[in-house]
Amino acid sequence: MKINSSFFGLNISSQGMSIQRKKMDLISLNIANADTVRTQNGEAYKRKYLKVETDQNNFANNLSIEGQQLRLNTTEESHFATAQNQEQLTISNNMAKPAVNEMVDEKAGEMIYMPGNPDANEQGYVQMSNVNIINEMVDMIAATRSYEANLQALNSTKQLAKDSLEL
Repeated sequence: MKINSSFFGLNISSQGMSIQRKKMDLISLNIANADTVRTQNGEAYKRKYLKVETDQNNFANNLSIEGQQLRLNTTEESHFATAQNQEQLTISNNMAKPAVNEMVDEKAGEMIYMPGNPDANEQGYVQMSNVNIINEMVDMIAATRSYEANLQALNSTKQLAKDSLEL
């Protein structure tokens, strides 16, 4: 969801909520397939997870006036060395959207002795899924808390914009 560039705080929160929703979808898929020993390709189900990457960018890199990087001064009242007119000050909104990739955990699952199972090997062992329910539940709780934190930040930004309109 793209929101007007004037409210880039809303964009950050909505991106975070979207990522956490995707993470919760994958976790629920993992839990649902935790006991699957044969998928369409004939192997045990492999755990899926999200890999989220973005360029490291800090606040100071986003400050510029007419393309010139600003430096903070502590001796002047304006606190900006190159700002003659505060109306020239702009904060660029060129934040990169994080790359979200679905990855497959290639670790082998546990081998369990079940000689009567049709998926058993010659020794009678069946390779189980590599999904650990406890780890998935912990990840689900963490994703839920992160989603709630992003939702709270989104609501705070909305309330701030609403309150500023009432001035």
